[in-house]
Amino acid sequence: MYGQQPIIVLSQNTKRDSGRKVQLENINAGKTIADVIRTCLGPQAMLKMLMDPMGGIVMTNDGNAILREITVQHPAAKTMIEIARTQDEEVGDGTTSVIVLAGEILGVAEPFLAQNIHPTVIIREYRQALEDAVKLLTEKISVPVDLNDKEKIKEVIRSCVGTKYIGRWADLAVDIALDAVNTVTINDNGRVEVDIKNYAKVEKIPGGTVEESKVLNGIMINKDVTHPKMKSLIENPRIILLDCPLEYKKGESQTNIEIADEQDFTKLLQLEEEHVQRQCADIIALKPDIVFTEKGVSDLAQHYLVKAGITAIRRLRKTDNNRLARACGATIVNRTEELKESDIGTQAGRFEVKKIGDEYFTFVTECKNPKACTILLRGASKDVLNEIERNLQDALHVAKNLVLSPRLVAGGGAVEMAVSQALSANSSHNTPYRAIATALEIIPRTLAQNCGANTIRTLTALRARHAAGAAVASTAGIDGETGEIVDMAAKGIWEPLAVKLQVYKTAVETAIMLLRIDDIVSGSKRKDGKEPAAPAQMAQQE
Repeated sequence: MYGQQPIIVLSQNTKRDSGRKVQLENINAGKTIADVIRTCLGPQAMLKMLMDPMGGIVMTNDGNAILREITVQHPAAKTMIEIARTQDEEVGDGTTSVIVLAGEILGVAEPFLAQNIHPTVIIREYRQALEDAVKLLTEKISVPVDLNDKEKIKEVIRSCVGTKYIGRWADLAVDIALDAVNTVTINDNGRVEVDIKNYAKVEKIPGGTVEESKVLNGIMINKDVTHPKMKSLIENPRIILLDCPLEYKKGESQTNIEIADEQDFTKLLQLEEEHVQRQCADIIALKPDIVFTEKGVSDLAQHYLVKAGITAIRRLRKTDNNRLARACGATIVNRTEELKESDIGTQAGRFEVKKIGDEYFTFVTECKNPKACTILLRGASKDVLNEIERNLQDALHVAKNLVLSPRLVAGGGAVEMAVSQALSANSSHNTPYRAIATALEIIPRTLAQNCGANTIRTLTALRARHAAGAAVASTAGIDGETGEIVDMAAKGIWEPLAVKLQVYKTAVETAIMLLRIDDIVSGSKRKDGKEPAAPAQMAQQE
């Protein structure tokens, strides 16, 4: 009988899973990742300690930092890790919430799959629920904030900082974040630009106490003056920024020069010296006090500059130079011949070199209206400093989001409860649409769990509070420290709308994407370590 033997389509070492099994595996992978992160939500968050293969340790409760260090096998789990990174790059805060929420949204889809409801039906309802939630958030639940109301903005940043390690120095962190963001904000004919990455540099110096951390109204660079005779303290300095070496140009690769007479050699040296002298003369003509260059400064150039009483600092980073330019109003010049009076920065009030710990640092401070700044962090050890830096980044992003879109929602799980209540109200029982409403409750539930409250009782009470005050979007949420139900508006715990919107969108979209998968084909490696050839390569070989 023809056609009895099985037809092999996929090669022998390719594994294929399909159907229900894959969907359940994906759901479990998502839930597992969410479980790892779950204890990191809220003010009573625990820290995780991660060791990388090199033996370095990271101690943190920042969702993104944890997931960056974990190596996972399952493809669905990798997707979860990716969303934490997206959240971090996009809005900077809410990385833990997004993972916990995405895991829960996947979890609530499981019963529907068990009832043989097709994934596309679930997805359609999920998407509808997301649209309604976004609409609710933007139109009803969120409140506008006045950017000139400093106290209100401090409350928002404080609720971001409160869930982190740095929460013990909340006031300090809030002030640092606000100062830094206000410094680097540029309002250019109605176009607001807040570039934290390039212009608010965090410098970490181990030693001292956290209380000594501050935002400098200027720039700090980890460099010392090039010559011991140069001045290390100058009031109201005139600053020149260069991007060229103050030494004779060397050949890129091996350069051969044939010399006939010995006078020619003297002439060569003389030419080099004259070149450097000419560069220095160009600089000295403008009577600056300090010269910063990104390249080297030769001994000869140092000699001329010292004689003229000019301080030189060499080999700056490009980014540091850009920050200096914004802080003191100088223009970076590429050739000394082109220097002119308008290129000189005169907005700095003080230049000094200080020794902190074991190293020398150059401070250019007391700038008039600087548009760049350095955040100086002090702390007991490197691990503490790294964690504080990560927390500060979140706080900076929150401040930045507020400047760019000044709307707030209540924190502490209040907004999740309000959205959940509204979604439940306009959906029939036991539909995927309703499941999203249930999934949103994971945030207040986790908050209650993490501070050791009675979860069921607290959540029921919270649900009742929201149901009773359905006319106005209720701001009752869970106090992450005591586990009691508090009015978040009165307690002053707010979050930027931008962060919340991004959390919901990312979480639901990811869940939708993972539910869409019904087949995983994985090419396993052969025993001898060589990967099997892909079909395209096989065809070429034939």
